[in-house]
Amino acid sequence: MTNDTVIEQAIAQVRSVMAGDLRAPQVKSFFHEPTFTASYVVSDPVAKRAAIIDSVWDFDQPSGRTSFKSADEIVAHVREQGLTVDWILETHAHADHLSAAPYLQEKLGGKLVIGREIVTVQGVFGKIFNEGTEFARDGSQFDQLVADGEQLMIGEIPLIALHVPGHTPADLAYVVGDAAFIGDTMFMPDYGSARADFPGGDAARLYRSVRRLMRLPDKTRVFLCHDYKAPNRDHFVWETTMLAQRTANVHVHEGVTEAEFVEMRTQRDATLEMPRLILPSIQVNMRGGHMPQPEENGVSYLKLPVDVL
Repeated sequence: MTNDTVIEQAIAQVRSVMAGDLRAPQVKSFFHEPTFTASYVVSDPVAKRAAIIDSVWDFDQPSGRTSFKSADEIVAHVREQGLTVDWILETHAHADHLSAAPYLQEKLGGKLVIGREIVTVQGVFGKIFNEGTEFARDGSQFDQLVADGEQLMIGEIPLIALHVPGHTPADLAYVVGDAAFIGDTMFMPDYGSARADFPGGDAARLYRSVRRLMRLPDKTRVFLCHDYKAPNRDHFVWETTMLAQRTANVHVHEGVTEAEFVEMRTQRDATLEMPRLILPSIQVNMRGGHMPQPEENGVSYLKLPVDVL
């Protein structure tokens, strides 16, 4: 990808922070152990402007009950720090947790953002869940759809969106100053990479996306969407560096070829069960974090397609 001007811009931005020419963002993480999900508030410490990345809406599947306990921790932090939220960002339409974006938007403001390829995901899963014409497949449930290379601002700190498909067609990474929020592409180096067997997933595309991210400078702070505790590790970790990923990632370190990765990923994915919350999560997240429209009794229902996935 020698002609990839977008990644070159991201590289230059990280180096600018390291040289002291650009302010580094502050990052506060929130780990949701029931879904192994890391959410983030990233902010400009001087301008006090912020973005929220990959929030969680608590959902108990056996009872169908929801709560905003986890999201309220984010609300409390934002208010305690005196931050103004400009953006509520999703790296993709998650298959393992429900997004709390609408609740956070109601409490804190900000525009809801996702990659523009969400329309592809909506098309695929709109068919799987047999959604009617009332379900828009144009991304209109979100405030802004961003493309590869598009830039937003968090105060005076630029954010560059990188399209990193493979886990799903719509995955984005966000490079904010010297911090990269890489969603479901890589996990901690001792755990490896994300699966690529969901509808629209592609192991070869995931490999290329990872290699694109690995062009970022060694000292780039890398923030993950999940951690599942690798074997022989007894604590959760969701921050690393690009040097650690490039040299030590057990699935895709330097020297691993695309063919080798695709073979490994395909064989490994065939042994994995579907995520516990994939069916409710996708139905909600493809709607921007909203439940399906209530029926005539005022209750929202989630579908359970049988023998489809």
